[in-house]
Amino acid sequence: MFYAIPLENKPSWRNPPWMTVLLILLNMLVFWGPQRSEENGRERAARYYTTSALPQLELPPFVEWLEKTDPKRGKMARRMLADEDTYPQLLEGLQHEKKFLQKLQADEVITPANPQYTEWKRDRQHYETMLPAPFTERWAQDYGKDAEFKPWTWITAAFLHGSTGHLLGNMLFLFLFGFSVELALGRGTYLTFYLLGAVGASALAGWAYAGKGSYGLGASGAISALMGMYAVMYRLRRIRFFYQLFFYFNYVTAPALLLLPAWIINELMQHWLGGQGIAYMAHLGGLLTGAALMAGATLLHRVKTPETVKSEMVNDDDRFDQHVAAARKLAAAMKFESACTEWRAAAALRPGDIDTLRAWFNTARLQPASDDFHRAARSIFRLPATDADTLALQHASFTTYLEQARPGVRLKPEDIARLARRFVRIRQFEDADRLCRILLKTAPEHPELANTLSVCANGLLHAGERDKAIGLLPHLLRLAPNDMVTRALQRA
Repeated sequence: MFYAIPLENKPSWRNPPWMTVLLILLNMLVFWGPQRSEENGRERAARYYTTSALPQLELPPFVEWLEKTDPKRGKMARRMLADEDTYPQLLEGLQHEKKFLQKLQADEVITPANPQYTEWKRDRQHYETMLPAPFTERWAQDYGKDAEFKPWTWITAAFLHGSTGHLLGNMLFLFLFGFSVELALGRGTYLTFYLLGAVGASALAGWAYAGKGSYGLGASGAISALMGMYAVMYRLRRIRFFYQLFFYFNYVTAPALLLLPAWIINELMQHWLGGQGIAYMAHLGGLLTGAALMAGATLLHRVKTPETVKSEMVNDDDRFDQHVAAARKLAAAMKFESACTEWRAAAALRPGDIDTLRAWFNTARLQPASDDFHRAARSIFRLPATDADTLALQHASFTTYLEQARPGVRLKPEDIARLARRFVRIRQFEDADRLCRILLKTAPEHPELANTLSVCANGLLHAGERDKAIGLLPHLLRLAPNDMVTRALQRA
């Protein structure tokens, strides 16, 4: 047994996979609606059957008939006949053996010469009136030898299931693969391809199991088509999968397209090994149909690229909230490096969010030599200074950054010049003057240097710091000799 589950993407309610949800609901509605009602009716009829005279009259000749027509089943049925608890299973087999049932209903098994014929006839008629109208058999794919050709069952069978486990397992895989394919194709094309996948699966199964009896039902063929579409859609892109191979399971990251031959080989092996009760050829038919449909859609440019699908599947607001929550949790656990990674991701989504930048900076300062500390500081310094709170944050962050940055500050000349002018606005002249002198030392020819020195000197003059302002005069005479502030300093 081999299966693989993709772990790459998560659905988003920004563009919900409504068609996938609708298909899941429809499958559940059919199973817990008419199929469950039919099952309950059959169970009531079976309870009556086991308490009537019918088992003693019908089951022994049925077992004899099986021993003649199918010795292997006949041998098993003979053992079951000795145990009354297995009568419901024998009855189920009897009801599906059409030839024997026809003989039984034609009075060829229990003949009028039988002394219990009247009792049998009465109980048989009552049992048959209790049986619900056939639903599952009517809409399932019939693999019988003389089965009527009903092509519509190639689709309807994909909405029927044999048990609750069968249904829930299929619906899990339908959701895991369906939402990605739906977002890539669009709802209309996705539904069309899903139904065509069911047809392809039923067609191959009908050919492979023709004349072998029983019925074909379940969404697994159509879901296999989605798996084939998924593999072709992502092609060589490396996708993370959870897989199980017999009793071994693990995670693997591999090109999605490699899974297509792996799935195909698995279905062929299971079929050749004689797996009972599972239509592996339906799975194979679905895989091949889905792969062909997606390949055609890709050639016609009807498929969104995986990158586009991924970007549309994730709502930016949802991602931001997730990163913030993760950062706070990691910080509380004292995993500061990982917390910084989450704060950095949140800041990338909302670069102007002051609270996020402040939290990133304060977390990163615990590791002052880290790249996050320098990047968080620069992000704060580059915020538009349109209000007093932002200016206060920038000044407080600068003070901390200047004291703690290791091995030293990493600011570009334009960042230094911008901060110096802003610090003048909030009358932090000492830090403004310090930044001007750093700029003179590190970038003496920077185009913003003259304007920055002029703003700083003017602010110092108005603050009564005449000596500090005059200290900038030699540089202003070199860079901006005709500037109004330069002339004012010359007169001072």
